[in-house]
Amino acid sequence: MNALLAISRAIDAVNSVFGRICEYLVLFVCFISAGNALMRYLFNYSSNAYLEIQWYMFGGIVLLGGAFTFLRNEHVRVDVLYSHLSDRGRLFVDLFGIIVFLMPAAAILSWMSWPFFFTSFRSGEVSMNAGGLILWPAKLLLPVGFTLLLFQAVSELVKRIAALQGVITLDTKYEKPLQ
Repeated sequence: MNALLAISRAIDAVNSVFGRICEYLVLFVCFISAGNALMRYLFNYSSNAYLEIQWYMFGGIVLLGGAFTFLRNEHVRVDVLYSHLSDRGRLFVDLFGIIVFLMPAAAILSWMSWPFFFTSFRSGEVSMNAGGLILWPAKLLLPVGFTLLLFQAVSELVKRIAALQGVITLDTKYEKPLQ
């Protein structure tokens, strides 16, 4: 179990790095968006590349940040019974969700998105918009994001099994978002 927990910590560290990158992407996309608006209204100049780079960054924030969000236990979940269960019950619900839903979906989406990226990369696909960007970097976000999520699912699975065995303690508290 100690070896698996070491792998889990390594996965957590990698996804923490991507989480930090996403934090900066939020800042950069705000600057680009504000700069694009200023250029458009002050100088009557605009470029599709500015809009597309914002889309790329939004995609990066969502796809690369998904695993980090899961790591921090800040993902959206359906809380019908979860808050009423014991810690052990929550761990079992998490195990079920990770094994039955998350891991198969992340694996399938990761597997299916690699050819989508490679086709775009090999052909040098470019946006159809005038002044648009190459498309393969945006398409690369799909397989990378889903692969990171799959690895984080493995990490969380290991941690929950270790918690059920009493090897580690895991905070299972979930704070419902304000509505």
